[in-house]
Amino acid sequence: MLFYDGHCALCHRTVKFVLKHDRSGKAFRFAPLQGPTFQARVHAGELASLPESIVVLTEQGLLLVRSNAFLHILRRLGGGWKTLAGAVAVIPRPLRDAVYDLIARVRYRVFGTRQDWCPVVPPDLRARFDP
Repeated sequence: MLFYDGHCALCHRTVKFVLKHDRSGKAFRFAPLQGPTFQARVHAGELASLPESIVVLTEQGLLLVRSNAFLHILRRLGGGWKTLAGAVAVIPRPLRDAVYDLIARVRYRVFGTRQDWCPVVPPDLRARFDP
């Protein structure tokens, strides 16, 4: 399950990227961080410590955040994306997370917000989204 900031244009682009490059069409389900699915699937005690960008809930029940979430997404997409994830994974996590946090801090200013915008999801992809 890939949870994303429903107000963030960069997060929406990330979801579109994953949808485009998911060869199996089954690598991820999607739900906004602001929705009831996120509230129901993540324990209340964990909510405050999670970033408001991209959070991945794995099939094993692990919550991945920051660069670990990004690497997991690339690995699940497979192919060259999995190779890229392997190359990026050699960078120490504190450095990867620092870069991720920098991008997360400026994402609204650089990429904009989508507070008043509802993306149109084609009918064949709607089944992959939860509220």
